[in-house]
Amino acid sequence: MLVSPSLLSADFGNLAPDLEMINSSQADYLHLDVMDGVFVPNISFGFPVMKAVAARCVKPLDVHLMIVQPDKWISQVRDLGAEIMNVHQEACPQLHSVVQRIHQAGMKAGVTINPATPVNTLVDIIEDVELVLVMSVNPGFGGQKFIPNALKKVRELRQLVDTTASKAIIEVDGGVNGATGRQLAEAGADMLVAGSYVFGSADPAQTILELKALSD
Repeated sequence: MLVSPSLLSADFGNLAPDLEMINSSQADYLHLDVMDGVFVPNISFGFPVMKAVAARCVKPLDVHLMIVQPDKWISQVRDLGAEIMNVHQEACPQLHSVVQRIHQAGMKAGVTINPATPVNTLVDIIEDVELVLVMSVNPGFGGQKFIPNALKKVRELRQLVDTTASKAIIEVDGGVNGATGRQLAEAGADMLVAGSYVFGSADPAQTILELKALSD
């Protein structure tokens, strides 16, 4: 299992130790949740913070834009050195065009669906993206309870990926812990985003290892 700890749950009063932990851990990515207070009812952090994080972090960046008009920020995300730029299906009326532009900028393209968005809305884009993120909570706040219907959506998405030419990995974000992580692994998830479960644990690096072992 791939693991992408969410910076949203780190200690913003003292980020350096948390970033050092991520760097020395077995985490595969660092997940950056960008919120604008418009698309979601909260504001997280912007590019000045992300630039500082990118300068210290040796892990690939998994940038999740929970914002309106995410296509305006493609070049800035590229300039961070991000490997993945992830946009919401619900925020992109011209989703195929946005995915093309992300690729042209040299990044992998991800698309996210909210809890109320059906998997079948991805049928016409699934072969063009490298990642699909299933939100298992309503986006905007960390520490929420896992929505069980996400398991059904992951199974549907697994079938869609496996029956097409898509090479997309399936990522899940929201309420991930040891128990829900195991259920998601069994449903077909490839990567887990975990925030409070990792950063709030007594031994975050060990918690990351335990999540990675879920697909063994």
